[in-house]
Amino acid sequence: MKNPVIIKSFQNGLSIYLDDEMPFEQLLTEIGLKFKESAHFFKDASMVLSFEGRKLSDQEERMIINTITANSALNVVCIMGKNEETNKTYVKALQKLSYHQQVMENAGQFYKGTLKDGQMLETENSIIVLGDVYPGASIISSRDIIILGGLYGQAYAGGDGEEGHYVVALEMSPEKLKIGDFKYKTSEKQSKWSIKPKIQPKIAYVEDGRVKLEPITKELLNDLPV
Repeated sequence: MKNPVIIKSFQNGLSIYLDDEMPFEQLLTEIGLKFKESAHFFKDASMVLSFEGRKLSDQEERMIINTITANSALNVVCIMGKNEETNKTYVKALQKLSYHQQVMENAGQFYKGTLKDGQMLETENSIIVLGDVYPGASIISSRDIIILGGLYGQAYAGGDGEEGHYVVALEMSPEKLKIGDFKYKTSEKQSKWSIKPKIQPKIAYVEDGRVKLEPITKELLNDLPV
C-alpha cells in the first residue's frame, strides 16, 4: 500500500501530498500520525502549506490544519494556492518580509500568536505579528504593522504623526484600517476562518491623502521605508 501522506519541503514551506482515494476521516488519522512522528523535526517552525494530489473543500482544509496543529507545534502561516506565478510572487514577498522582520526586531516588537475577538494589542513601536488578527480584534501601532498571517479585524498604524507608515498582511481583509489620520473602510463581510485556500499579500499606505491597498510586488517592497 502506498504512503497516503507524503511531506516534502520547499522554500519557506511544506507540500503535503494526499491520497485521493482514502476516506477522508482515515486520511485525517494518517495526517495526525505523520505530523506527530515528525513533531521533533518541525518543532515550532512557521510554515506555509500547500496540499497536492487531492481536491479539498475549505472545511476539509480547516480540519487538516486543526489535525496538524493538534499533533505538532508547527505554526501554519497560511495555505498556498496552486497558481505557480502567484506562488513565486508570494515567496519573493515572504523573503522580503523576513528581511523587514530582522530589521524591525531590532527597532520594534515581535508578537507570535493570534488575536481573537475582543483582544487588542497596542504598542509605541513597529510590530510584526506572526499569526492572524480575527474579526473583533485590533492591533494599534504608533509606527508600522506587518502581519505574517491574515488581517480580518482592525489595524491602526502611524499614530506618531509621521508620514510613510504602512500596514502589510499576507491576507488583507480588514474590518477597519487607519494609517495616521487617514481611514480605509471595507463593507465586505469577514469570514470567521483565518486560513484561506488562496493568498493575496497586500500593503496599505497613504498616498495623495488617502489609504491605498495594493498587492505586494518586489518593486513596491523595495521602496518600503524602514
